[in-house]
Amino acid sequence: MGDGPVTFTAEEVEYDQRSNVVTARGRVEAWQGDRVLRADEFTYDRDTGIATATGNVALIEPDGQTLFADRVELAGGMRDAAIEGLRGLLTSNARLAAAGARRTGGTVTDLARVVYSSCDLCAEDPTRPPLWQLRARIATLDSVEQRVRYRDAAVEFGGWPLLYTPYFSHASPDAPRASGFLSPTFGTTRFLGAFLEVPYYWAIDDHSDATISVTASSEQVPNLGGVYRRRFNNGEVSFEGSLGSLEGTDADGFGGHIFSRGRFTLDENWRAGFALNRASSREYVQAWRYGAPRVLTSTAYAEGFWGPEGYARIDTLLYQGLDAANSTALTPFVLPRFFADYVFPNDSLGGRFSIDASAYSLFRSAGTDTRRAGTRAAYELPLVGDLGEIWTFRTHADLIGGWVDGLALAPTYGDAAGDGFYGRAHLRSALDWRLPLVRGAGEYGSQLIEPRVQFVTGPSTGSQVRFPNEDSLDFEFTDANLFSLNRFPGRDRLEGGTRVDYAMRSAWLFPNGGQVEGLVGQSVRMATDETFAEGSGLEGRRSDYVGRLRLAPVPWFEMVGRARLDKESGEGRLWDGTATVYGGPFSLSGGYLLTNPAPNVTTRKREEYSLGANVRVNEYWRVGLFGRYDIGLDRPVSAQLSATYEDECFIFETRFVRSWAEDPTTLADYTGGTLLLFRIGLKTIGDFGLRAL
Repeated sequence: MGDGPVTFTAEEVEYDQRSNVVTARGRVEAWQGDRVLRADEFTYDRDTGIATATGNVALIEPDGQTLFADRVELAGGMRDAAIEGLRGLLTSNARLAAAGARRTGGTVTDLARVVYSSCDLCAEDPTRPPLWQLRARIATLDSVEQRVRYRDAAVEFGGWPLLYTPYFSHASPDAPRASGFLSPTFGTTRFLGAFLEVPYYWAIDDHSDATISVTASSEQVPNLGGVYRRRFNNGEVSFEGSLGSLEGTDADGFGGHIFSRGRFTLDENWRAGFALNRASSREYVQAWRYGAPRVLTSTAYAEGFWGPEGYARIDTLLYQGLDAANSTALTPFVLPRFFADYVFPNDSLGGRFSIDASAYSLFRSAGTDTRRAGTRAAYELPLVGDLGEIWTFRTHADLIGGWVDGLALAPTYGDAAGDGFYGRAHLRSALDWRLPLVRGAGEYGSQLIEPRVQFVTGPSTGSQVRFPNEDSLDFEFTDANLFSLNRFPGRDRLEGGTRVDYAMRSAWLFPNGGQVEGLVGQSVRMATDETFAEGSGLEGRRSDYVGRLRLAPVPWFEMVGRARLDKESGEGRLWDGTATVYGGPFSLSGGYLLTNPAPNVTTRKREEYSLGANVRVNEYWRVGLFGRYDIGLDRPVSAQLSATYEDECFIFETRFVRSWAEDPTTLADYTGGTLLLFRIGLKTIGDFGLRAL
């Protein structure tokens, strides 16, 4: 490339035959290879190959970066240069200026008396110092390693030096990624004392990288953590892990964790993946700031997709409960679990038939072991009547069989015995009628009234306590499943008998785009068997009342809520609602939640309210507030205050979080306490964080 010809254009060209020097003047543009030079005057010595440019010099690099200078002397195919009065416009809005510079081989540029920043200059006063700038005696820009190194450097804010370092390095703004130390995090926590985390980022190759972190603290021995990531042509993997110890808690001694996942595409239909997540204790991962999980799930799976019609998945599941209340012996291991379904095209009547199959094997050290297989066939046919009413016929047919051991040992089922083989078949059908009555758009918008009635019938299931229940424990009756044929979320519990579901839905659509929409409904069963547990809302013949409401009459206000009311007293068993007010630069929201004890899940009534606000003070500042209060316990649950400043070159974030736990002095309730976080980000250079807990 150094031997290639120099091509240029100019308004005026002069050639001295004795000295063999070419001089060009007036809007000169010269290029050699993929480098371009622009200047007011340009001279080129054909014998030595040295070119000199003066006056408004601009050198455009192959990567798109532009260097401006007062005078430039070039050699070696424009790769070697001596530059006076350098000013550089780099990627990511970064700017660089130096009194002088020397470039060698087109890759390394040494600069003297350097100033670097990614901040815009003040439009009213360009001579005013930017918000921040890095000033150094010497700097080196290596385009191969894509790093910038400074010596005798100081960071100035508003022209005032606030931080000095004899050596500083960061990735070049145009570097997609580069190995090096990342910004450290320091602070203090209740169990670590004062701590300092220093991460190192290793760009291994174009497809993989790793981050290795060492955390030193005043109260614990150092902790070593790391993250490895790799992309393949057909997938990706990531592994996060750590090794260390923890003293002064119930989990004293050596500990560690691993969080990993992977996913691979096998062909156009199939993909496979895994997740391996284990930890020595919840206290360990919380204390060393690796999250606060209550349950860790490990899995390996394969799943197939055949358009919108077909799907299949086989997997295995291994759980680790990290709460002290979780019994390891009762925690299940699922090997394997299988599910597949297929939806056939619509038939000539417009109906759709689907079929699925499922199976799982579940084991415990103590308690219930279950193996189950089942299938469901479903058909749905919608029809529209002469009056505009919509008739929908639905039917489900279930066939389930399995084997259970140790059912009597499961605390959920008391003293019931049902070990051995079990099997059952069930068929239920429904006729659903809806009549949407719409009043056309007028001066006040349009209105909708839609009564709906569904008749469901099938054999009674009776008491199902002798069957294991693994997938239908977490049950909640709301408007979302009022019209479901089987209102349990899984297949271990089936709903039979005859019932009638009915609801009234109404909506008012305003001309301005606002609306009010609501629904209230109930279900009546013919039988009073023990299908549903006490407190579910479906015990007895008549169910509780369920409803929902969405109120959005104007663009700046919205309220969404749902409720379940006792069928006898009208007392609220479930209230869940939020209201939000939008005001241009701010939003204000409030919420209320009331839930009664859920069968098989919770034993405590929960009642709390929350308030939140987000305010954009101006173009750069944002402030957020959030709080939750537990009415039943008569104490706050959490409170948070955040303030963020962000412009083109600088980020400042502060966050205060206060959580109230039952006993904040024990690590079992480590999430209770106070968190104070500060983060300063100099864009294109790095972040600096302070954390106190």
